[in-house]
Amino acid sequence: MDLGIRDKVAMVSGGSRGLGKQSAIALAKEGCRVSICGRGKEDLSKALEEIRGLGYDVLGIEADVGTSDGCEHFYSRTVNELGTVDILVNNVGGTVGGRDFISATDQDWLDTININLFSSVRLTRLVIPNMKENIWGRIVNIASIWGREYGGAPTYMTAKAAVIAFSKHMAINLAPYNVLVNSVAPGSIKFSGGSWDRFESNNSPEVVEQFIANNLPMGKFGWPEPLGNVVAFLCSNVADLVTGTSINVDGGQSNSLI
Repeated sequence: MDLGIRDKVAMVSGGSRGLGKQSAIALAKEGCRVSICGRGKEDLSKALEEIRGLGYDVLGIEADVGTSDGCEHFYSRTVNELGTVDILVNNVGGTVGGRDFISATDQDWLDTININLFSSVRLTRLVIPNMKENIWGRIVNIASIWGREYGGAPTYMTAKAAVIAFSKHMAINLAPYNVLVNSVAPGSIKFSGGSWDRFESNNSPEVVEQFIANNLPMGKFGWPEPLGNVVAFLCSNVADLVTGTSINVDGGQSNSLI
């Protein structure tokens, strides 16, 4: 299926590994001109080598989108080298600091909300003016099933719920301009260096098997490719009536009806 986004300029934050990298690959396959960012030079270089090895050109930018300066740098380099941004995928996220309510400090809360929510807010603020002017734009925010129902650290759950709420609000306000905003809610997706990869490495096979049996109806962890394909679809002309939604990519893991 031709998604109709050849030559569109796409930014993917946190594109140096995992879900961000796979989203970048999926968009590049559709002919988008893609820029990715990452904080670490080594991971960024490896990602660029892998993506270019698949035959796709991609711009790699070292930037920390947890800061205003990092967002500005990522955006300005993309515009200067590729052109006006048509597609934004906000993928950066994670849990910072304490993973339970008692151990999580005020700074842990602020840092987790900053990296999950405010990175998306800042980059969205930068791309919206030209998207509105062009009467075309696509923004996809990577949330989590644990932003839709109970699970994970309280800081992370709260931050991802905020990402979903932010996506809905922006979708309604930008719909008249054909700027479509959606979120994607991954379940337990394993990739090298990710949290579920570490979970598997740090626990006995019995613990891992029990977790899978109790939580994953497909009997295995998820993998990045299906999420990348959903992101590409939401960024396309084919999905031109889909906005303000949150789509689970979780192999049936979540329990919520909405």
